[in-house]
Amino acid sequence: MLSSRQAHRNPKGSMATFDNRYSRFVAWLKVLLPLAALVLLSTMFLISRGIDPTRALTYAKVDLDNLARTQRITGPQFSGVTEDGSAMSFSAKSAQPDANDPLVFTVDDLNAELSLPDGGDIRISAGGAVIDGTRERLDLSGGVVFETSTDYQVTTPSMSVSTRQTWAESNGPVMAEGPAGRIEAGKVELKRQGDDNGTYLLVFKEGVKMVYRPKPAENE
Repeated sequence: MLSSRQAHRNPKGSMATFDNRYSRFVAWLKVLLPLAALVLLSTMFLISRGIDPTRALTYAKVDLDNLARTQRITGPQFSGVTEDGSAMSFSAKSAQPDANDPLVFTVDDLNAELSLPDGGDIRISAGGAVIDGTRERLDLSGGVVFETSTDYQVTTPSMSVSTRQTWAESNGPVMAEGPAGRIEAGKVELKRQGDDNGTYLLVFKEGVKMVYRPKPAENE
């Protein structure tokens, strides 16, 4: 297990958790309403754009049909705070809302940053992801790279990340490189140790193998 630095206890922690479900609902509205506005504005700009009148109907019809079919939004950005106080922000190349659930988005080329209450930072990138506001989680796929501020880099095909609390777990084998050497395992999990002490751990499990490479002496 790899531990991040000990967090400082927040004296207002009990107040921060008050009415969290309402706060998360409001936070998702702040994401969804601007996205809906972008779709409408894209349609308005498309219709009002000055183009060759002889080609206007054909050009507009193709783009509007594509917009209506895919509702794809370019360069979306999302942010929020978990119940245990981690600041989460992520961006993507594009996002497409689910036809059956307005709180679900499929995104391409996701990049995320997680700032832990204990001062640690985590950076995550993935080829694609599903942002599920209903289940309050991200399902990453397409090759995931997970980097920590303690200089560990973890790679895995797919991973699930909670947007409610600071938690993440790979869905299969992982390979990690760090100061101590190379680690291979069936899974890795990021979780908080205990209930409220703010210490976060990277836990490798299921057939863990480690190749220890000690740091060379400074005079070498």
